[in-house]
Amino acid sequence: QVQVVESGGDLVQPGGSLRLSCAASGFSLDYFAIGWFRQAPGKEREGVSCISTRGDTYYADSVKGRFTISRDKGEKAVFLSMNNLKPEDTALYKCGAGLYCSGFDVDAIPREDYWGQGTQVTVSS
Repeated sequence: QVQVVESGGDLVQPGGSLRLSCAASGFSLDYFAIGWFRQAPGKEREGVSCISTRGDTYYADSVKGRFTISRDKGEKAVFLSMNNLKPEDTALYKCGAGLYCSGFDVDAIPREDYWGQGTQVTVSS
């Protein structure tokens, strides 16, 4: 059974940091491009970052210089390290596995279950 699970979301003050994790069961993340996107209430879904199978990384301008996406093959996970968080970063963050990165978006997601349910990030004082 294929499943993608995100974790690490929390309430944090502006300027703070978080590290989100994306793990999978039923398939190996190593063979897929992994992308993070976020969605805030009342707003369009926004691509955040993508990492290719080769380790190439891509970022949306809104997070460039503050967020870092990485793979850890030993932990079988993909991480999104977020620094200098701003209130506008508040959203539900989801990761998904696809065949390739299309810029900072992941593309060619095989099925809906290759997306996780998300983890909430709230940036507020």
